[in-house]
Amino acid sequence: MKLTILGCYSATPRTFTNPTAQVLEIKGHLFLIDCGEGTQVQLRKFKVKFSRIKHIFISHLHGDHFYGLIGLISTFRLLGREADLHIYGPKGIKEAIVLQLKLSDSYTNFKLCFHELETTKSICIYEDEKVSVTTIPLNHRVYTNGFLFKEKNLERKLDIARVLEHDIDTSYYRSIKQGKDVPNNSGELISNTLLTKDPLPGKSYAFCSDTKYKEAIIPLIKHVDALYHESTFLDEHEHLCDKTKHSTAKQAATIAKKADVKQLILGHFSTRYGDIELFKEEALEIFEKVLLADDGKVFDFS
Repeated sequence: MKLTILGCYSATPRTFTNPTAQVLEIKGHLFLIDCGEGTQVQLRKFKVKFSRIKHIFISHLHGDHFYGLIGLISTFRLLGREADLHIYGPKGIKEAIVLQLKLSDSYTNFKLCFHELETTKSICIYEDEKVSVTTIPLNHRVYTNGFLFKEKNLERKLDIARVLEHDIDTSYYRSIKQGKDVPNNSGELISNTLLTKDPLPGKSYAFCSDTKYKEAIIPLIKHVDALYHESTFLDEHEHLCDKTKHSTAKQAATIAKKADVKQLILGHFSTRYGDIELFKEEALEIFEKVLLADDGKVFDFS
């Protein structure tokens, strides 16, 4: 599981910082999470293959989280894309994108599959045999979701000594790793529990931006391997959180601590501050495993 930060600053793009967008590589998928202005330039800069992006998850319809989407879709069209593109986001995202395509007479020659969201409950919005994605309802000025990405448990591990002891033919090894009971060379059915060890648990990643402090999300993100949580403000500006429905670094750290996550990644920094290290310093007062997002930074959770 690898996370590449394309942008992690709030509000407006600058020459040296970008609004929210990130790429999560997990079990062969390349998921794009949010798509602020300039995302496609960042994708090129960090050598992310456009053709591998088949699913885009948009948290909410504020510009710094989705204004780069129409440009990216248009570029896909110019590059001759043929594969379907699935877009998950708030109700209204289809209207916003299709209207721009219509007015610019730039309809795509590939299929756009919109999955519009409006429920305030956590729901599964994508699942295959390797990964599931569920929503994390957040508390922002407009309808907003975070996203929880979870690897499904890996295959069981062969206990080769026990397999040889029970005289199992090699043709059954694949079935054993899939959890099946198999016959030995004498025709006796051998229980899978005698032949395998438990697999390593799948990795998990929770993306939470933008939101006011919300303890209701804690059960949804309990024990995740990595939590990205917005930290727009330092403690001195906590009074702005109610009005803007954003969080401080300390509030993000409090959520991480109560959810017992393995790693907290701070992001969505207000550009009013000159040094993002201050966010880490404040968060460390609450929670000890804190990392800072920054444009171009890569986190590997393998």
